[in-house]
Amino acid sequence: MEDLSDEEFETILDEAIDQLPAGVTDELDNVALFVEDRPEDGNTHLLGLYDGTPVGERGISGLELPDNIFLYRDNLISFAEDRDHLRSEIVITIVHEIAHFYGIDDERLHEIGWG
Repeated sequence: MEDLSDEEFETILDEAIDQLPAGVTDELDNVALFVEDRPEDGNTHLLGLYDGTPVGERGISGLELPDNIFLYRDNLISFAEDRDHLRSEIVITIVHEIAHFYGIDDERLHEIGWG
């Protein structure tokens, strides 16, 4: 897929966020979404990353650091065949990373079709 401008990517990202399954973000608390060009280690296959403490592993103090979800713009664009596929992959990636917030591992995500 051709290179997209930042504005075009943002438009597709906004459309993808609007297409997230109902309820998937309802219980998110203290989670930020960031878009970076690529992972720090240069990985060209990683589309997204959850960085935080899953809900089931949190202490009772409520003093957890904010959780972060990263989307890797360049990797998503390289992976996608066209704009519709990019939008779909962004939805899948966000849902996948939110699932990690809820403590669902990669194996289970693949079993239920969000891997």
